[in-house]
This record gives sequence, structure tokens and C-alpha cells, in this order.
Amino acid sequence: MKTIGLIGGMSWESSLEYYRIINEEVKRRLGGLHSAKCILYSVDFEEIETCQKNGEWEKAGRILADTARSLEAAGADFFLILTNTMHKVAAEVKASVRIPLLHIADVTARRVLADGKKTVGLLGTKYTMEEDFYRARLEAQGIKVLVPEKTDRDLVNTVIYEELCMGRIVNESRVKYRRIISDLIERGADSMVLGCTEIGLLVKPEDSSVPIFDTTLLHAQGAVEFALS
Repeated sequence: MKTIGLIGGMSWESSLEYYRIINEEVKRRLGGLHSAKCILYSVDFEEIETCQKNGEWEKAGRILADTARSLEAAGADFFLILTNTMHKVAAEVKASVRIPLLHIADVTARRVLADGKKTVGLLGTKYTMEEDFYRARLEAQGIKVLVPEKTDRDLVNTVIYEELCMGRIVNESRVKYRRIISDLIERGADSMVLGCTEIGLLVKPEDSSVPIFDTTLLHAQGAVEFALS
């Protein structure tokens, strides 16, 4: 079994889900008392979020690169960045170490295509929904990506940072997300990508009439697949 390196803390609520899913998946596959060999480096999200807000992506990239080097030195065989948004600096972080990065968008794209879906509705932070670093990665695999209208993108982003990252699950926000999902389906989405690792804490499969791809779940399962390969 390979040792999984995890760059977490963005937010720790979703990092907790990663740790749970990875260990449950290892136990399911191997049985007995098996659990995952993994190393978690949890950063201070306040520092990262300040970089995001101020557009200091180079600084944020340096922080995560230092973290990746620490994981490599500690014995990780490969690593994950436990957030969709910070894959904006994935290339810089990957270049700082010799061990491979398991990219969250690549894992997601493989599952979308394997399930025969072609047009996804993407929910995430404003950076993930509006910029190319994530959407282009899916589109390069032949997947069409739809995002909510501007006011709804703002709503989705606000719920992520002001509720989900603070550990608050608000039913009223779930209702709003359901409406946004329905709008994307009306525009032609045949599936939904929860492109923020916290959204799965709020939105469940029953909240959508089309299949949901939870990137946290897919990324964690992909880590186990790679670790056991």
C-alpha cells in the first residue's frame, strides 16, 4: 500500500470527510483491521483564504508547495490537494516535489465520462466556476460545463465561505441550491459536479433529478485506488 499525502485544512470540515472516506474505502477493499497509510498536513485556512481574497495566488502556491515538500520528506508516495479551488496553483505545487499529484478534476472527469455524461452543471467557489483552471480541465476531456448565472454564482460562493466552511448546514441554503441545480438541468445539464469539497456536506443525491458527482468522494476513492494499485 502506498502512503497518501494529504494537503488539508481548506476547510478542515471537508478534510475530515476525506479522512473518513479514505479509511472506510481501504477497509471495504481489504477487510479486517486495515486502514489507510496516510500523512495529513492541515494548513491554516484563514491564511489561504486571505491570499484568495487578495489575489495573492503566488503566495498561496508557495505555502502549499512548502506543505507538499513536507509530505514528500515525511514519506508520502503521492499527494492530494483537498480542495477544488486551490488546484488553481496545482502546477506550481506539483513542480515543487518529485512525487505525483492526483488532480481532483482528472479523477472527476474520468468518472463523468465512465458514466456516459456529457454536460455537467458545475457548482463551486467563484474562482472554480468563473476561471479556466478547473473548467478547462474538464472541457479538455470533451465535457461541456455549465455554471449558474452571476447572482447565483455569488449565492453559491457565499454559502460555501460563510456557512459550510464554518461548519454551518442551513436548510434554507439547501433549498436555494436545489433551485440552482434545477435551473442548470433546464439549461441542459445531464449531471451535476459538486466542485467544492464542502458542498457535499449540504447537497445530497436526492437534491437533484440528475446524477451528482461529489468531488470529495471521487477524489478520496481515487486516492485509495492509486494507493492500492
